[in-house]
Amino acid sequence: MLPFKEQKISDNNYIRTFYQDVDSGDLYWHRDFEDRIIESIEKTDWKFQLDDKLPINIEGEIFIPKGVYHRLIKGTGDLMIRLQKLD
Repeated sequence: MLPFKEQKISDNNYIRTFYQDVDSGDLYWHRDFEDRIIESIEKTDWKFQLDDKLPINIEGEIFIPKGVYHRLIKGTGDLMIRLQKLD
């Protein structure tokens, strides 16, 4: 089971919601098969981390290269992000 709820809003564009009660262990390191851009819809204290980088605040657009390990770090409240999968 995935740690988020996803809604498709258009081709390659999604809204993902990670709820505050998600287990931190479910937010594991992973990599994707395409480049992606994520952006938080609301102000949040959740963090994002790329492999071999320090965690960063989720503010503005964040580019995630395909094949690069990354993860979310749980904050308080729910996290809603806009996700764009790039070809």
